[in-house]
Amino acid sequence: MNIMRNCCLISLAVLSGLSNVANAELKLPSLFSDAMVLHRNKPVRVWGWATSGADISVSIADQRHKATANADGRWQLNLKPLPAGGPHQLTVAGDGGEITVKDLLIGEVWLCSGQSNMAMTVNRAKNFDAEAKAADYPQIRMFKVTSGHAREPQQHANGSWAVCSPDTVGSFSATAYFFGRRVHKELNVPIGLINSSVGGTSVESWTSMPAQSAVSAIKPRLDAWKESDTAYDEEAAKARYEKSLAAWTQKAKAARADGKKAPRKPQLAGRPRDDRNYPANLFNGKINPLVGFTIKGAIWYQGENSSGRGFSHLYGDQLPTLITDWRTRWGQGDFPFAWVQLPNFRSPQTEPSQTDGWVQVQEGMLKTLSLPNTGMAVTIDVGEAKDIHPKDKQSVGQRLAQWALASVYEKDMLPMGPIYRTSKVDGNKVIIEFDHSDGLRAKGDKVEGFAIAGPDKKFVWADAKIDGDKVIVSSDKVTEPASVRYAWAANPVFSLYNAANIPASPFRTDDWPEQSR
Repeated sequence: MNIMRNCCLISLAVLSGLSNVANAELKLPSLFSDAMVLHRNKPVRVWGWATSGADISVSIADQRHKATANADGRWQLNLKPLPAGGPHQLTVAGDGGEITVKDLLIGEVWLCSGQSNMAMTVNRAKNFDAEAKAADYPQIRMFKVTSGHAREPQQHANGSWAVCSPDTVGSFSATAYFFGRRVHKELNVPIGLINSSVGGTSVESWTSMPAQSAVSAIKPRLDAWKESDTAYDEEAAKARYEKSLAAWTQKAKAARADGKKAPRKPQLAGRPRDDRNYPANLFNGKINPLVGFTIKGAIWYQGENSSGRGFSHLYGDQLPTLITDWRTRWGQGDFPFAWVQLPNFRSPQTEPSQTDGWVQVQEGMLKTLSLPNTGMAVTIDVGEAKDIHPKDKQSVGQRLAQWALASVYEKDMLPMGPIYRTSKVDGNKVIIEFDHSDGLRAKGDKVEGFAIAGPDKKFVWADAKIDGDKVIVSSDKVTEPASVRYAWAANPVFSLYNAANIPASPFRTDDWPEQSR
């Protein structure tokens, strides 16, 4: 029954996306609704659906525009650039109807996406009571996409805008809110944040299928999904579920008898093709309907779910593919795109080099900085060893905003923490140079977190000292250095910061192939 229900839900989602075309009435995407924010100083696309051939008029401020619905019932037009401000009304009329969008502001619009740490709300972040009391920012608005995943690209997604206030901020994405709050304070313009995020999701589910299929490096991940779907046996899945359910029933009964919490109830495993994590399914349902809505850029917090499935080494190909895919579809050039590098997590580092899936995703994120107009918030100092959902989302949002303010809005500040640029071997020493190294310093008594290895690839803890904007690394145990690694573990030893008080990203100078632990 659950399997049939899932298939029906996905089929209904596809049909609902088409209903906007088929119904003979004037409709707008849910993005165009009361309390919305449109992007300032750029042409803004407005679109919707009506009866084929219907004449549509759109007005806002002193602008008046006309469009005609095509054979599929879709119409669209571009508003001329509008300055920051408001409130305005957007009126759309035609096909026997009229829609008025009220309390509309013009400002900066950012797309905010990813998995649970982007979805995590302000009421779960640290100092919530104080944050809520201070959240009187009516010019910050958040749109939450509530539609789910889909097999095919959708044209419409459900959702609504909320105005930031002490009563509403608790339901806002914490990372997005703290990002938007700092940008709002610095720029003093309205901020629109589009939250399209789902916990427990992988990068391939957020990228379109054509984009992924064109990248040979990603093929093993796509093949694994396709093979799992081909191998799916409904009867075998039911048998496993019934066996697990019987065992769970006994454990739950015993737990209740002892006054303890029952274990989580097992779920029937459905067909992989219908899973939200199947490649492109979340893109289809939660990103494609947003394509074309004018934005300034995007922020991304994901990677946890991609670190433990045997394909973490592909993240350095998957994230650039997603970014390029979204940029291509929006048609706004290389719009700004920043992400959160995975924070410190799990047991503290004990060995000089500890490669695992978490570290490989962090490295993939670092490599993605090779794309133009990108940034990364390093967070290896604000995570929690025993909680994959750290509560300090203030630092995360602030660092994303730091990059945006410096790199996008051209404020005079460092955009991010020190980023490894190059290295040079000088005898038994390695000289490391960084980008964004102004005010390079160690937090603590000494420079820690560096490891060094010779051609034997056996890493030992290294001595390190700061020399201006460089770090000199060496060890008595390595006379012929071949590689340096820094903070190379899921919960690493680290010490290096810059003048912005942001830590340096983990890095390695080698490209030695290795398996995660």
